Amino acid sequence: MARSVKATAIGARAGERPASDVQATLFDLDALKISSLLRPSDRRKSYARITDVHPIPSLIEVQLRSFKWFQEEGLRELFDEIFPIESFNRKMCLELIDYWFEEPKYSEDTCRSMDMTYAAPLHIRARLDNKETGEKLEQDVYLGDFPLMTDNGTFVVNGAERVVVSQLIRSSGVFFGVEEDRTTGRQLCVAKLIPNRGAWLEFETSKKDVISVKVDRKRKIPVTVLLRALGAVEIEEDPHPDLLGEGTDEQLLRLFERSDSMPDHRYIEATLERDPSRNSEEGLLEFFRKMRPGDPATLDNAQGYLTSLLFNPRRYDLAKVGRYKLNTRLGLSLPLDYRILSKMDLVRVVEHMILVNNGVEDPDDIDDLGNRRVKTVGELIQNQLRIGLLRMERVVRERMSTRDPSQINPLGLINIRPIVAATREFFGGSQLSQFMDQTNPLAELTHKRRLSALGPGGLRRERAGFDVRDVHNTHYGRICPIETPEGPNIGLIGSLATYAQVNDYGFLETPYRRVIKSLPNEPSLLVGKRLRSDVVDPSSGQVVAKVDTVISPELAKKIAALPLEEVEIRPLATEEVVYLSAFEEEQYTIAQANALLDEEGQFIEDRLSVRRAQEFFLAPVDEVDLMDVSPKQIVSVSAALIPFLEHDDANRALMGSNMQRQAVPLLCPEAPLVGTGIEYQAALDSGQVLVTEEDGEVISVTSERIVVRGADGEKAYPLRRFRRSNQGTCIDQRPIVEKGDLVRAGQVIADSSSTDRGELALGQNVIVAFLSWEGGNYEDAVLIGESLVREDKYSSIHIEKHEIEARDTKLGPEEITRDIPNVGEEALKDLDERGIIRIGAEVAPGDILVGKITPKGETELTPEEKLLRAIFGEKAREVKDSSLRLPHGEKGKVVEVRESTREENHDLPAGVERMVRVSIAQRRKITQGDKMAGR
Repeated sequence: MARSVKATAIGARAGERPASDVQATLFDLDALKISSLLRPSDRRKSYARITDVHPIPSLIEVQLRSFKWFQEEGLRELFDEIFPIESFNRKMCLELIDYWFEEPKYSEDTCRSMDMTYAAPLHIRARLDNKETGEKLEQDVYLGDFPLMTDNGTFVVNGAERVVVSQLIRSSGVFFGVEEDRTTGRQLCVAKLIPNRGAWLEFETSKKDVISVKVDRKRKIPVTVLLRALGAVEIEEDPHPDLLGEGTDEQLLRLFERSDSMPDHRYIEATLERDPSRNSEEGLLEFFRKMRPGDPATLDNAQGYLTSLLFNPRRYDLAKVGRYKLNTRLGLSLPLDYRILSKMDLVRVVEHMILVNNGVEDPDDIDDLGNRRVKTVGELIQNQLRIGLLRMERVVRERMSTRDPSQINPLGLINIRPIVAATREFFGGSQLSQFMDQTNPLAELTHKRRLSALGPGGLRRERAGFDVRDVHNTHYGRICPIETPEGPNIGLIGSLATYAQVNDYGFLETPYRRVIKSLPNEPSLLVGKRLRSDVVDPSSGQVVAKVDTVISPELAKKIAALPLEEVEIRPLATEEVVYLSAFEEEQYTIAQANALLDEEGQFIEDRLSVRRAQEFFLAPVDEVDLMDVSPKQIVSVSAALIPFLEHDDANRALMGSNMQRQAVPLLCPEAPLVGTGIEYQAALDSGQVLVTEEDGEVISVTSERIVVRGADGEKAYPLRRFRRSNQGTCIDQRPIVEKGDLVRAGQVIADSSSTDRGELALGQNVIVAFLSWEGGNYEDAVLIGESLVREDKYSSIHIEKHEIEARDTKLGPEEITRDIPNVGEEALKDLDERGIIRIGAEVAPGDILVGKITPKGETELTPEEKLLRAIFGEKAREVKDSSLRLPHGEKGKVVEVRESTREENHDLPAGVERMVRVSIAQRRKITQGDKMAGR
């Protein structure tokens, strides 16, 4: 009874997001009379104690925002690095004036069906300045087609949807660690100064208190040699040019006298004893001799070498994040656009090493998320494109010097091949550009939110130890501690937590509610609040209100009359939300989201379970600074879909969140009876459901499209019918609105394969019995009733593509035709006059899908064949049957036929004149060997 009502009652109300909580919600069967435009979650009875004060941000924002940054700012940064390009003799200069993207030539759907790349032409306006003649020539130059991100956060490359996975890598900056000396047992400091691009500086302390440095993994030298050498080099815009003076022993000792104050361990003195140089110039020459032993050591050579190694922005770049990390770790205040090293940076690094050696400062935790950052899609593309642009720059310089100056123009100078090759290499071959997992909407969404520590510049799974794979306290609210693969990649591939965002520096942030402990002395704000301390009249010393009193309107007026600016109240969790990185969060005491609050938002209990840095403990309520926004901010979307997650064993929860992504879309999706409230948004942000762009009225609904009339006129929304996903599952959109319905912007108007009225629906609601059945359900085996098979509860549709090409061979062209030799009419009954199978035909193994004949090699003709050739001419020429037949083990119904010829599609492979692709949908019932899992 309830099930039949359900089919008409489930719906999707526009624009609203359901109240969500990890705690489960159940269907309220009394509410089944509600109008057909309600979602399943709107008919749920919510048992959540905790209301969500902060809505979940767009779940694919990390992808969309990053690519938008690349288009608007990242490309501009790149071009500013490369341009202007000067010739070797400085007589010519190529400048960039502007760049822009044109509209894509083909739509997303056309690119998917024709195996093309969804891309937009990238153009630049370049000016060539001939300094000898004073002539200036401006031209627009085409730099190739650049792949564009779709609205769903994916790229369509050669017809297939791909996702660029975000990479979690060590941030540029400085890191201090300790290593134990085996002979003495002392903890000796080591430091690494890592740029975004350029030479690494690795510092270490020996057991004899000598601090040495390795530049770019070359020979080890005393750090004072490098410091002296810096004194002999002029650095552009250095805020402390005279910091190192002449580089004498006395000056260096005076520079570090405050930090190097331990009488038993004089680090600078010990290092100076190992240093053969005595001043800046000697230090510079000594540095050059050690780094370049074969080259003549002159001052000019040494200065040029050191400047290009550490102070040339083209070769050494800390990036904004590197400068930010250096400033915060070393207590500096240099501008963020100062992206090379300064003398003060290196002096402070040595100071900090001495303080770590002396036990005054703590070493860094390399696995802390304050020291690891996320490279999102925009930055990954930018890095790859930089390689192509640098190659192009080299070509431009060569052409400037070899060609006749009077004949040169920007079009002739710029070669776009390196740029096109770099983009093709990234999207087609990079470890981080992956074939999208499209099994169901959740798999698609999770793939876009994945974080990988592997890839270029990252870790290798063979060398990654236990520490880097383990859950860290800074993962709280940033990276899910549950969702990770079970194989060799465990801990190296993770998933963004539900509320996590990536900030401008690439660090992961999570939101918290602000907790306030006092309010301005205004009656409207104070009414209903509980006092934290006695309110005393300053003039008389009389107590106006005692601690723990709830302020009534009358009392509020009385307090307002007192000369008090602020009134101390019991800590109150506001709805103001702040996003904090792991580094910023360390100083705060944070309460959990399940802390009990009264109606006004004030904490009820006197002691709360809190955390500060890596410590979890009970603290007085007065010490709380912030509060979690939601219990599910700890976990990823996939884990947040599991009801009563807190009662699961962690290992089984990991398997459950991974197995939900493997659920194949069923014929009749059914929203879960027990949900967590996040089902609607997971489906919405996956990109598989159809969403309206503006308010309006539905004026037409067919199986192919929905038409909505809004303020700007009519808009047609085409439906995706029986499309094959990357994994061979079926993407099929079905309307859930009717003609005459009023819809709002952002409302789901068509379901996809694994959604029910706009909610994620990965399985079926079935009655389960827990009992032993004669050993049939031993261990992981599941017994199912025949009715589940008979009613197609667990039946699914899978689509396979088969294609055939008609080529131009040496013996003549192949031909797609119905006229196939030695084939009876019965086998041709479903082929049309062109020899291609009709849509809707049922096919079995061995059936002809497309008829094709290929010319055979000419052999010596028999007299009979010569006679036939003479009578019928070319008709009697020998051909063989090379038709496309359905392979063994497959059957189904033809749902799509696509034909393309060289005239229509110039991108067909060489020699191919015609191509036909046939899609066959197969309905598969549940059978022995299929995997089933409870949720």
